[in-house]
Amino acid sequence: METIEGNQFSDRGNIKSYLIESKIILGIDPGTSIMGYGIIRGGKKTPELIALGVIELARLKDHYIKIRQIFDRTLHLIDQYHPDELAIEAPFYGKNVQSMLKLGRAQGAAISAALQRDMPIFEYAPKKIKMAITGQGNASKEQVASMLQNMLLIRELPKNLDATDGLAAAVCHYYQKEFPNSGTSYNSWKDFIAKNPKRKI
Repeated sequence: METIEGNQFSDRGNIKSYLIESKIILGIDPGTSIMGYGIIRGGKKTPELIALGVIELARLKDHYIKIRQIFDRTLHLIDQYHPDELAIEAPFYGKNVQSMLKLGRAQGAAISAALQRDMPIFEYAPKKIKMAITGQGNASKEQVASMLQNMLLIRELPKNLDATDGLAAAVCHYYQKEFPNSGTSYNSWKDFIAKNPKRKI
């Protein structure tokens, strides 16, 4: 995990702009074996990396214990870094129904943790995240990681690129600040349920 200290701000004339730009964003790539996360702080030109890592879940055999671990660890990240918003990757719908159900539960656990702390939540499709980072909706994990490394001046990429996938969600959300309605957002459980009437987590 890498930590970067933020810069002090002294220009009172631009406090409002600074508060918007300096928001801390937690990005999550949900998964039942590995959950990737990245935390950034908004900057005037580019965001600043605060933390980057993964939560290992493969050693846990019970699926429901994994869900609890995702909830607990996400809550811990929120309490440790105090992000203002959560950006999370939406499940990629494939042919394996069981895998999609488990992935949806993993995402739901992370969302639940954010709602527990009254955090606004923004959900982005995988292709939208890749497009925001690389300009290509079908970019590979390696291409996304390489672009983020250059953008955020990351000295050494993590061995597991699920971490940079989580970071990509945060950076994608950062670049949507001029287009606030470009992602699906939730502000409460009632809001989440209303926008996902058929969703089970």
